[in-house]
Amino acid sequence: MSDHPHSPDDLGTEVLIIGTGIAGATVALTLADAGIPVTLVTRALAPEESNTLYAQGGIIYTGPDDSPAQLVEDVLRAGAGHSFPPAAQILAEEGPSAVRRLLLERAGIEFDHTPEGELSLALEGGHSLPRIIHAADATGQAIEIGLLNTLRDHPQVTLLTGHTAVDLLTPSHHARNRLAVYDHRSCVGAYVFDQVTRRVRRIVARVTVLASGGLGQVFLRTTNPPGARGDGVAMAQRAGVRIINAEFVQFHPTAFYHRQAARFLISEAVRGAGARLVDARGRPFMDQYDPEWRDLAPRDVVARSIHSEMLKHDVPCLYLDLRSYVAEEEIRRHFPTILARCLDYGVDITRDLAPVVPAAHYFCGGVWVDAWGQTSLRRLYAVGEVACTGLHGANRLASTSLLEGLVWGERAAQHIQTQLAVGLPMPDGGGIAPWQDTGMEEADPALISQDMSSIKHIMWNYVGLVRTGPRLERALRDLRELDTEIEQFYRRTRLSDALIGLRNAVKAAQVVAEAAWRNKRSMGCHYRAEG
Repeated sequence: MSDHPHSPDDLGTEVLIIGTGIAGATVALTLADAGIPVTLVTRALAPEESNTLYAQGGIIYTGPDDSPAQLVEDVLRAGAGHSFPPAAQILAEEGPSAVRRLLLERAGIEFDHTPEGELSLALEGGHSLPRIIHAADATGQAIEIGLLNTLRDHPQVTLLTGHTAVDLLTPSHHARNRLAVYDHRSCVGAYVFDQVTRRVRRIVARVTVLASGGLGQVFLRTTNPPGARGDGVAMAQRAGVRIINAEFVQFHPTAFYHRQAARFLISEAVRGAGARLVDARGRPFMDQYDPEWRDLAPRDVVARSIHSEMLKHDVPCLYLDLRSYVAEEEIRRHFPTILARCLDYGVDITRDLAPVVPAAHYFCGGVWVDAWGQTSLRRLYAVGEVACTGLHGANRLASTSLLEGLVWGERAAQHIQTQLAVGLPMPDGGGIAPWQDTGMEEADPALISQDMSSIKHIMWNYVGLVRTGPRLERALRDLRELDTEIEQFYRRTRLSDALIGLRNAVKAAQVVAEAAWRNKRSMGCHYRAEG
């Protein structure tokens, strides 16, 4: 690998953005439209592959008789008293105009309309009125493709697919001059692994933006795609960046259950349309757990209710009943993707009950950021699921995540422009130590697979929906032992995307488990049982 300060593997850029979901793409588009060159990198071979692509339900806009104050109230209620009110205020005040300018006008995304030509508004759990706009049940896909289409031929955008970020470049860790350890800590880019050449590139940037998504893949059951393994959280943790609220991992109540199927999400909008959670005999049960909100209670309540029913009756899943409560025509019109995915496994949701289980879905914590997406490390911003603005508190309100990525993506880009305008200097790439390749062995896929399986089972069984002191202590012991073994394995093995992901997954899992162990109080999606 590169051992020369100015090898062909080196790259300089104004702004390096790690991740191509709604948050990263928004930063890139806003900066590029302002004439600032950006380099956008993703570990995926297809740039649209991201958590955003799989978001079904929709994005918050604004409903009739709606107001910022009403949305703030809903966000704070869902956040179990732990949301940061200024963040909720920013989202409520700036969100609708950002959707209009960036998605409807700039990216030209086609959302569903009523027969009268108005935007179709859906109701989702925790919302006091319909305010969610959608593109059938594939809203994230429409947004992701629309944003990427605006970026593909943009003269200010360099897009690198199949490039996996390995570590953030911090002079205190990576400078040739060891006296840099006395400087203020900062980030000056990243080491990035090119999956095709199998070489590590040193990408130096005036500003770096983490937009790497979540960490659902550290759990056995998740709605997240394969790349959501906590890469950004792990890189930030190794760089000494402040991380908060990591115990708050939201479990989506309704992931499709099938022994041969990867878990896929059945949107909350299905329950918003009237579907009920039922047992195998078709009897609703949410009235027992939340008589007021029933099937539209906050996600942590619904997920734990399903979990409780599964344990009580010793069953592997429960069911969503659309057939009894939602007209077949509405199912076919509003939920075509869900209908098709279920049919792939022999379940016709217009006639059959859909088997569901809870699954890890959204990371409410993450890298601490301020109102402009700045982290505790100079020159480093974070946006989207990897970041924690405080908006979600202890439990995310439905359909806030896409809007948060959009709003903070634009705000971070605006703040970056002000920093570049005052002459933020380009770091000296030659002053950063080149990547040293210590790995000589080829990675054994069986070892990587087994270690990932161990992480997933530890997290699901001990750091899942219901947590106890002894379970968390066991998790930490097992994860620390695994971390030591994986780090040794990493040092002696040739790099691959899977190896980088394994190293990050065990680190991200520890971050979550340690935060859950420290917080002895049940809050939102962090539920501590006695013991």
